[in-house]
Amino acid sequence: MIVTPAELLLAIAEHEGLEATQKALPGLTRESAQSLLKGAAAQLKRAQQAELPMASQPAGTRQTPVPKAARPAARATGRASGTPPLLSSDDAPEAARPGMHTKLIVYSDGASRGNPGPAGAGAVLVDAQGTIVERLGKYLGSVTNNVAEYRGLLLGLARARELGAKEIEVRADSELMIRQLEGRYRVKHPAMQELFAEAQRLLAGFVKKKYVHVPREKNTDADEMSNRAIDEKM
Repeated sequence: MIVTPAELLLAIAEHEGLEATQKALPGLTRESAQSLLKGAAAQLKRAQQAELPMASQPAGTRQTPVPKAARPAARATGRASGTPPLLSSDDAPEAARPGMHTKLIVYSDGASRGNPGPAGAGAVLVDAQGTIVERLGKYLGSVTNNVAEYRGLLLGLARARELGAKEIEVRADSELMIRQLEGRYRVKHPAMQELFAEAQRLLAGFVKKKYVHVPREKNTDADEMSNRAIDEKM
């Protein structure tokens, strides 16, 4: 079930709480709900700013357009000139609207400083032409690295579903996670089985699926987002 921001807001208004809302909307996860609410809030904020006359804006401020996204390969080390600023899930770019992307590539990663320790999930969505669509980050509190890896995957998959993608390609530097998604490795830990089941539920919404294990140097954007999520408590 794909839930729209309008349906989520209406359900919250009727049920007065996220837990009751999740029961009323089967399949809705807390992460998906948070992403939808943040995206809706960002859109409302942009709409309100667009309606304000220029004279009412504070002196010395102006609305800056989002620069053209760079290809992931251009950011192998450091931030290349012309690369857009990193975005959290509530900073979705104006162009990222549902139904626009038939195929998306999800680069995902997770970081845990202590294993378990302060952790963050990161995901970067790239379209079929290699253009970055969106960067996502989420602070997870204290969890293990494996949990953070899966939470990064769930973050990316949920957003890809919201954007209307029908085909998905998952790229991650966690060989364990990729092999589990392929069915080559078993998921033994009960907590990981829950995350794996959630990933399978989200993946079931895509017509075509592909899993690719990539080296860490090919996954720097997602890694940067997972670490930024820890640093900024995103």
